[in-house]
Amino acid sequence: MGATLNSPVYVSDWLKYEAGSYYSRGSGLVASGSGALVSGTVLAKVAATGKYVPAAASGSDGSQTASTILVAPVDATSADAPCIVVENHALVSHAGLTWGSTINDATKRAAAIAQLRAVGIKVREGA
Repeated sequence: MGATLNSPVYVSDWLKYEAGSYYSRGSGLVASGSGALVSGTVLAKVAATGKYVPAAASGSDGSQTASTILVAPVDATSADAPCIVVENHALVSHAGLTWGSTINDATKRAAAIAQLRAVGIKVREGA
C-alpha cells in the first residue's frame, strides 16, 4: 500500500491580493475547542467573547457570520490560540478556503461568501 502525502495549506494557495503594509490583516484569538485549523479557514467572531471560531451555517452568537480568514495554522483544541487573520480589502481564491463543517453545500458557501464580501474580502472562483 502506497503512502498518502498530505501537503500543508499555504497562504499563497488562497490569498491572491491584500493591501500593503498588512492593512488587510488583524489579530485575535481562536476559541478553545475549535480544533486544529489550517491556513485559509473561514472564521466568524463570537459576539460575547470576541474570539474566532470556524464559521457556521446557522447560529445566533455571531458564529453564523463569516468575517475573516485564518492566515497561519493554529491548534485551538484545548486552549485559546493567538491568530493572524485577513479581515478586509483582500482577494482570495475559493479553491484554497476551508469551510466550517456545517457550511457543506453551495447555498451555504454562497451565503458565507456574501458575508465575506460585506467586509471587503472578495472570493473569486478559479482565482
